[in-house]
Amino acid sequence: MNKAAGFDLVERARALQPLITREADEIERTRRLTQPVVSALLENGLYRALLPKSLGGTEAPLEIFMQMQEEIAKADASTAWCLGQCGVCAMISAYLDPGPAREIFNTAPGILAWGAINHTVQVVPGGYKASARWDFASGSRQASWLGAHVRIVEADGSPRKKPDGLPEIRTILFPIASATMYDVWDVIGLNGTGTDSYSVEDLFIPEQFTALRDDPSALREHGPLYRIPTQMVYSMGFGATSLGVARATLDAAIELSRAKQPQGLSAMRENNAVQGLIGRTEAQLRSARAYLFATAAEVWRDLVRGDAFTEAHRCALRLASTWTIHQSTAVVDVAYHMAGATAVFSANPFERRFRDMHTIAQQLQGRDSHYEDVGKVILSGKLKAEPTARP
Repeated sequence: MNKAAGFDLVERARALQPLITREADEIERTRRLTQPVVSALLENGLYRALLPKSLGGTEAPLEIFMQMQEEIAKADASTAWCLGQCGVCAMISAYLDPGPAREIFNTAPGILAWGAINHTVQVVPGGYKASARWDFASGSRQASWLGAHVRIVEADGSPRKKPDGLPEIRTILFPIASATMYDVWDVIGLNGTGTDSYSVEDLFIPEQFTALRDDPSALREHGPLYRIPTQMVYSMGFGATSLGVARATLDAAIELSRAKQPQGLSAMRENNAVQGLIGRTEAQLRSARAYLFATAAEVWRDLVRGDAFTEAHRCALRLASTWTIHQSTAVVDVAYHMAGATAVFSANPFERRFRDMHTIAQQLQGRDSHYEDVGKVILSGKLKAEPTARP
């Protein structure tokens, strides 16, 4: 059977697990990916998974990107989070002219990071002038370029609007050397992501280094990957990341249960309650993974066939990713409690994964409000609760 396009990315990710596992303590301590890990990710092309083939990237199918994220997360959640964040940032290249895209992504290290939507920029001759500060730039400590999603203010002071009357949101891109970085990432989990803040002052951004992200009218690449909004690719990548963390945590609990004999009790492996709990939790994790990957495969088949990305696709991906993050969190909780006092020691493979998983669940991609958004669409009658199968 032929392997899916880009499958070697999954194999490379799996092969990097021992290195990343060895570096995980240092990543946690220094709150950044170590140079050996960054170099290995770059040398194996993992940061370029979602970069267009026209720029020398893999342009990997959605499922391959997800599997890559899952494998890296089994070794370290912070590494997977940075890789996923910056990997999806690279999709902006599909909206840029080839020259600027090559300058950003084909000049080493070619890593782009950005934060949340915020602030405005002023129109000036040839481009825009920016003075602002942004937060939540995961992976910025490895990046060579930064971006920001901003609203546009015309030269006369009026806000620029789209044809539907909503504000235009444009992504501006600039070298990291043009920004001031702020070390603010003092958190309980995902410490190694270095999700810092950054600012610029009176910075000129040429027009060609800006793009209308996720605007189909601005798209220059036409593969199925680039018809998926970047927010949806983020959601599936981080859903897969949560699966990797849950898988590694449950495997550690299973391994512990084979050997541990709590004081005054029978061996864990002989305890009926432990046996039943492991069986049910294994089923929970497998079902969450099957749901997430089946949803990705179904949407991908539609896009490969030439269909447009629809509201039904968006709801399907959002629902599956949010549910998977929550189910993965529940699996990690079970494994953590199963390990008992062993889990509280940082030398064992539970404490950090517990903190990382709960930090993932607190991020935008894990919000409970996503259920409300999907439920609202279903109740509107504009979307069937379940997709109709097609040949």
